[in-house]
Amino acid sequence: MKTIKVSILIANYNNGEYFADCYNSLINQTYDNWEAIIIDDGSTDDSVEIIKKIISNDARFKLYENQINEGCGATKRKCGEHAVGEIFAYLDPDDALYPEALEKSVHRYNENDAIAATYSKMVECDENLNPQKVFGGTKQIYNTPYFFNCPIKITHFFTFKKEIYLKTQGINPYLRSAVDQDLYLKILEHGNPSFINEVLYYYRLHSKGISQQKSKQYAKESFARVIYDTMIRRNLKSINDERIPFVYKNSEEIYSLLKYQLSFLYRLKIKIKLFLKKVSNR
Repeated sequence: MKTIKVSILIANYNNGEYFADCYNSLINQTYDNWEAIIIDDGSTDDSVEIIKKIISNDARFKLYENQINEGCGATKRKCGEHAVGEIFAYLDPDDALYPEALEKSVHRYNENDAIAATYSKMVECDENLNPQKVFGGTKQIYNTPYFFNCPIKITHFFTFKKEIYLKTQGINPYLRSAVDQDLYLKILEHGNPSFINEVLYYYRLHSKGISQQKSKQYAKESFARVIYDTMIRRNLKSINDERIPFVYKNSEEIYSLLKYQLSFLYRLKIKIKLFLKKVSNR
């Protein structure tokens, strides 16, 4: 296996109490060529002290601090600016990786250098990181300009080539929600992903989660705006014979454009295309 350095990018805000699980999942990886870039986004708890104590003198971990809270998008964007790996991967500080997550992801790049990214399944956990159920939405996708990850099919654990990321506009620093969705869509505009049909990511559900509980509606609105911006960036004029609005008005208008992708016939067509693609690659 070609040795590829992976940069694990961690944006933290008030999640220090959960960081030990994140840390332990990294030091127990079966693949050892990695670094972890951590940026604390002006936490108001004792996150920085906790993280410093946990990472101690381990040179693989590099901790930076925002003097004020800049938001998820700005902080995740900064993480990439400090990273030196060939492959980037975001890991939330309240989540964790399966021991073989990095090894299996790197293996895909070694198998096929043409891919731009990898993604896998994730398991939803309780506040103590006890697995509850595998998220059922994650599926192999057929990448086209009309794929918007709505409904969600690409989830964690998502890794991507740094060289591909640098071809994009980068993470939107003004986003405070739907940051990952925005990233996925930008990466897919420059190459195809490889689906690892295994659970590689522990996703913790708790009241502080940025995309959970009270924030769900805000995340839905943010995702709609991300989809609209993607449509404009891709220079699309219509979706399924419906005209894309010249100006963003509301989330309902955007989601209604994609309702056809929920139909049985559309999903069947995608399955057939994936099957034919698999046969042609044999």
